[in-house]
Amino acid sequence: MADAQFHIDFMGWRKVTAVFSITLVLISIVVLSVRWLNLGLDFTGGTLVEVVFEQPQDPERVRGWLVDAGFRNGVVQNFGTPTDLLVRMPPQADQDQARLGDSVLEVLRVASGGEVDLRRSEFVGPAVGEELREQGGMAMLLALGLVMIYIMFRFTSKFSIGAVVALVHDVIITFGFFAVFQWTFDQSVLAAVLAVIGYSLNDTIVVSDRIRENFRLIRRGQPVDVVNTSLNQTLGRTLVTSLTTLLVLVALLVFGGEMIRGFAIALIIGVVVGTYSSIYVAASLLLTMGISREDLLVPAKEGTEDNVP
Repeated sequence: MADAQFHIDFMGWRKVTAVFSITLVLISIVVLSVRWLNLGLDFTGGTLVEVVFEQPQDPERVRGWLVDAGFRNGVVQNFGTPTDLLVRMPPQADQDQARLGDSVLEVLRVASGGEVDLRRSEFVGPAVGEELREQGGMAMLLALGLVMIYIMFRFTSKFSIGAVVALVHDVIITFGFFAVFQWTFDQSVLAAVLAVIGYSLNDTIVVSDRIRENFRLIRRGQPVDVVNTSLNQTLGRTLVTSLTTLLVLVALLVFGGEMIRGFAIALIIGVVVGTYSSIYVAASLLLTMGISREDLLVPAKEGTEDNVP
């Protein structure tokens, strides 16, 4: 077995990081309970209008024009340049939903007193939004269930519990960030969250595989020492993978435009939190559950002696 390239006492900080993780999860749950997510039109239904003004406009001022015209709960934000604005308008009780985009455009033209060009107008019905919301939630629950079954068969139930708790930790904290900052949560962000589950799972499996291998190879040593050795041996691979992934995601965030901004932000948060949870959630839980060498020994075949060192 190759010597570890790093000698960091990861598990020496596990109590501190446990408090940190629990605090982040609780804050996320509280914020989600109070404010919930700023769901995009994919889930809520409504109209999205992208317009271009002749002069730069303050989004809050434009939102005031819409409120004065009787449009409620609209969201106005810059979209690329100061003259480009994106208006997201939920269904209005006293408006023809199919023509809501045209009505918004007319209000903006009258209020601004100048030319306003329409670039895009999309309508999503509430029934479609509800269906997407339900299917998205089922997709996440199915992914977590399949992960638990897969880890249980590949390793042991203790590894399975650690991996699933780490994934739930990552998803809740990612949701928490979007709830705190009220970033728009749409289909692309949901796809990013599902990708985060896959990324975090891959990292957790690599760490778990090394922990299992070292429990079988190292004759002496406490479980905490075996886990620390395993984490140090995989740290180089973890850092290289995470950093190269983050470089690509930062480039997408900076140069990818507004359409994939939420997708990039969700993945950046997920990669950072997922890398952290592979070490300080999944691995720490193994020690909390009392993982031992006996849990991972290969059963001896009938008529042979156990040759595992």
